[in-house]
Amino acid sequence: MKKIWIIPVAFLMVFQSCSGQSIKKEANGLEMAVKMADSEIKQFPEPWTVDFNPQPVWNYTQGLIAYSMIKVWNANGNETYYNYAKTYADKFIDKDGVISQYKLDDYNIDAVNSGKFLFDLYEKTKDERYLKAINQLRDQLKTHPRTSEGGFWHKKRYPHQMWLDGLYMGAPFYAQYAVHFNQPDLFDDVVKQFILVHKYTYNPETGLNYHGWDESKTQKWADPKTGCSPNYWGRAEGWYAMALVDVLDYLPQNHPGRVKILEILNQVVAGIKKYQDTKTGLWYQVLDQGSREGNYLEATGSSMFAYALLKATRKGYISNDYKAVALKAYSGILENLIKNNNDGTISLTKCCSVAGLGGNPYRDGSYEYYIKEPVRDNDPKGVGPFILASLEFSMK
Repeated sequence: MKKIWIIPVAFLMVFQSCSGQSIKKEANGLEMAVKMADSEIKQFPEPWTVDFNPQPVWNYTQGLIAYSMIKVWNANGNETYYNYAKTYADKFIDKDGVISQYKLDDYNIDAVNSGKFLFDLYEKTKDERYLKAINQLRDQLKTHPRTSEGGFWHKKRYPHQMWLDGLYMGAPFYAQYAVHFNQPDLFDDVVKQFILVHKYTYNPETGLNYHGWDESKTQKWADPKTGCSPNYWGRAEGWYAMALVDVLDYLPQNHPGRVKILEILNQVVAGIKKYQDTKTGLWYQVLDQGSREGNYLEATGSSMFAYALLKATRKGYISNDYKAVALKAYSGILENLIKNNNDGTISLTKCCSVAGLGGNPYRDGSYEYYIKEPVRDNDPKGVGPFILASLEFSMK
């Protein structure tokens, strides 16, 4: 697929791919992050609508975009992006710090993810409303239902289940809270979540993690022996990879669990590398079945992998040999998935809009299920990670 975007050339770089082939790449990561952030704001002036839903909701997708906007503000100091995130918070957090559209007793771990950007708002404003909202989300984790070994259920309505997605939704916020409020005892619980989900979902033969695990083994999608779902979904592995690199921002250097998190991360990135498409640098919707009919190179998972690999190599969590994999991934996104629009904005194409397990109608985790879910442009689950990956690319 030919290149479909043009930006001013900030630098020209030549690097070696994993196969030794020279690849040219022209890009400026910060410019791309800003371009995508500006495009998102233009398309969705009201930040609660970024998931194509006009109804205001407190949800992880909006929280991911708000978090990404805060990171752009941190990078360039332009308060346009800070104000966009703040507008989302102020839509839901009332004068008493209560989050509307949020119900603790739903025990939906997705809702916790939106709390991450509130730490920045509180640091800048010292507005107690944000602090109270942060504590509301923390309170959910105090009573959130767990597996028999202490792993957070993905949601109350999905009993006895841990999904890879849930590690991103809960663990980075949990670890950030532990640092902010000087509660180091919480780190043991944070590490436990990764140990448990990896114990039950990781397959050493493929190097990948299954999307979900049902401790009760009663779900129709669950293997009767292992409790695992049947396939390796790209975005689920992407959420997991991002969770690992983000938690390491907060987990103390001397915490005994840090070694285990690094070990898990290195296993995960080895699997990611193994299934990278050699031609484009991207990843398929179902990671290990790229040659199967109906599978496609998918943007949200690819953006997540690019972010995780760029950050992990920059911070020295994994071998620098992975840098070529990361750069090829980011190049592949620009070459194959970014398009220019007539209004001067850009779009991220080929985003899987949604996928899950169970529910009604029932999602069985089959190959056929994953490839038939709707595909759209500018899904926030791709836009946010692309912005984060672009910022990482600017710091490489």
